[in-house]
Amino acid sequence: MLDSVSQKRKPPSIGEKALIRALRSRARGSGASVRLGIGDDCAILHPPARSEIVVTTDLSLEQVHFRRDWHMPESIGHRCLARGLSDLAAMGAKPLAAFLSLAVPAELTVAGRGPSWLDRFIGGLLALADRYHVPLAGGDTAQSPLFDEAGSPQTGMVSADIVLLGSTRRGRALLRSGAKTGDILYLTGALGGAEAELLALGRSPQSFRRLTKAAPKHPHLYPEPRLAVGSKLLALRAATAAIDVSDGLSTDLAHLCEESGLSAEIEAAAIPIHPLARKAEKDGWIPSALHLALHGGEDYELLFTASPRTKIPAKIASVPVHAIGRMKAHRKDKPLIEMTGADGKQTPINAGGWEHFR
Repeated sequence: MLDSVSQKRKPPSIGEKALIRALRSRARGSGASVRLGIGDDCAILHPPARSEIVVTTDLSLEQVHFRRDWHMPESIGHRCLARGLSDLAAMGAKPLAAFLSLAVPAELTVAGRGPSWLDRFIGGLLALADRYHVPLAGGDTAQSPLFDEAGSPQTGMVSADIVLLGSTRRGRALLRSGAKTGDILYLTGALGGAEAELLALGRSPQSFRRLTKAAPKHPHLYPEPRLAVGSKLLALRAATAAIDVSDGLSTDLAHLCEESGLSAEIEAAAIPIHPLARKAEKDGWIPSALHLALHGGEDYELLFTASPRTKIPAKIASVPVHAIGRMKAHRKDKPLIEMTGADGKQTPINAGGWEHFR
């Protein structure tokens, strides 16, 4: 009974077969790493010789990771892929292929005066995929439910799950667990910009309506995965451990400390703060730009450690690199992370970034 009611009230759609054909025609489904892409039961990949495969998956949920009334579809698609690419960057991996599983309400597949919401989402995702030569080799599609278990109408939500496969030389992948006592702690780029832009987006979504293409000064809407930096660190064997800053410096540094069995000491003055975060403080939106840099998420910079004997350049792949602290032996009576201020006073830093179910 519910199926028949759903069919009567379901909005018009292009149909799943037509949707898959459209995706296949737009995707880079083949290349050196992909022998067979979209169109069969499975994709067939060609991993490089003497390599290991690294796999990451990232789920983007409406009302959790984005809002349709705030974010442009192109930005949502870009961010969906960028999150997974950032994980590969942290391992020093080269992308091999992407797999997208997508659930959307039927009305988002229908074009109006311009392209459909789904067309624009795919456009944003594939624009970033093309820049980094990542073939979209498969996935799955489904219609989001428009009725609950009692048959009452509900708002269909978007869910996008991206799976990325990459490769590294055998035994060479950068891990969170490789840091040593005395290692210097480094950070790429600047922090707090993504959270600051999200604050601006929430205050005035209409001001961002025309941002339908990736732009370098928009770290929340169009984050830039640091694939070239991770690849260079791996090639030079410069880093002992690495992680991407996706949930906030305080949270992700704690992960690195836990996996390496160490503590960290960071310098407040050395933490690079994004201009958008400083502007948010100046405009009175937040009490402290430093707080945003420590605990704001989705910056997707790389945090890595290196031996003090290793010379790390001021820029890697044109991205600024900053020494922000050092790793030290962990004592049970001491916090995982301490921050030294300008006055020399040390302050414990608790993990205050994003965490689901908290």
